[in-house]
Amino acid sequence: MFFHLIVTDDCNLCCSYCRAKMFGEEDPAGGSPGTIDEAITETIAYPLEELYQFLAKDPDCVLIFIGGEPLLRSDLVMEIMDTAPVRRFMLQTNGTLLAELPSAYVNRFETILISIDGCRALTDGHRGPGIYDAVLKTTTLIRECGYAGELIARMTVAEDTDIYAAVTHLADHFLSIHWQMDAGFTGDYSHRRFAEWKEFYNEGIHRLVAEWVSRIERVGAVPKWYPFLSTTENLLTGMPSRLRCGSGYANYSIMTNGWIAPCPIMVGMADYYVGHIRDADPLHLPEIPIGEPCPSCDNFGFCGGRCLYSNIVRPWCEHYTLVCNTVHALHDALATELPRVQRMIDEGRFTPVAFGHTHYNGCEIIP
Repeated sequence: MFFHLIVTDDCNLCCSYCRAKMFGEEDPAGGSPGTIDEAITETIAYPLEELYQFLAKDPDCVLIFIGGEPLLRSDLVMEIMDTAPVRRFMLQTNGTLLAELPSAYVNRFETILISIDGCRALTDGHRGPGIYDAVLKTTTLIRECGYAGELIARMTVAEDTDIYAAVTHLADHFLSIHWQMDAGFTGDYSHRRFAEWKEFYNEGIHRLVAEWVSRIERVGAVPKWYPFLSTTENLLTGMPSRLRCGSGYANYSIMTNGWIAPCPIMVGMADYYVGHIRDADPLHLPEIPIGEPCPSCDNFGFCGGRCLYSNIVRPWCEHYTLVCNTVHALHDALATELPRVQRMIDEGRFTPVAFGHTHYNGCEIIP
């Protein structure tokens, strides 16, 4: 099982699509988060022994440190890595403090997802001056210090993003790239121009998929651009997928007070908690399924529902269909290029195994 461990809710940045939204007015949501847990704490407030006893019940547990910015509590991260009965660790970080973590710990992470949005102007415009250069400097440093795990550039995509330009730019620096659209997570639709921009995004996705397949043709290897990997593999095999991030059945999140939620975005949504670390069985947690209208959609087997939180709360109300349109565009772009991919497989240049990756590692897959 994969567990996102929320180390702290605190963060040292105020990104435009994250904490900065706390200062804006929100539109009424289409659904309700239900009962809000008022006992959520800023940082871990339970005895770590309870965490270790819980994790020990899963012999192949994967622990993903998240925040806020988890490295604001690097002391806790290191203590847990030293003591927890876990062999596989991952980290989601904004990258600003990663160089300060001793290499002995950095090099133990199987995967590090590091936030960067594209070029310098785009990244610094959303995350703050100097962040782009700091992140690239840090990635160079940790590699020089022996980091051999997977380093994933994790982008947030907004209306000033040219998805083709941003991904191809980052491909010069990272072997693995993932992106998540800032869409349908907060009640900000009335302040956005998403309806117009999505057409530009969809066109960029078609160009990007074509470029991805062309790169495969040129070098005989599959670039790890996450939204294209398991999706292409499933199209080749005809196999449908569940919610691709695994939330609510393979991937759960441990709140700072020890309660377990089905998704890291669902902080404090007490009605959806599946247990507490002090007495839950990590291998037999209740599943939280995606609800309507997603299961009735003809693209459900490809999409899997995109986001459990958005499916429940529906911050964009009826405008959620605009986001669905981008998922259809992703499907159509991959389907258009599928004959080229199949031809290369038939020629023996590679097998569908080349599209494999570690599932549930924090990449949502469907942007």
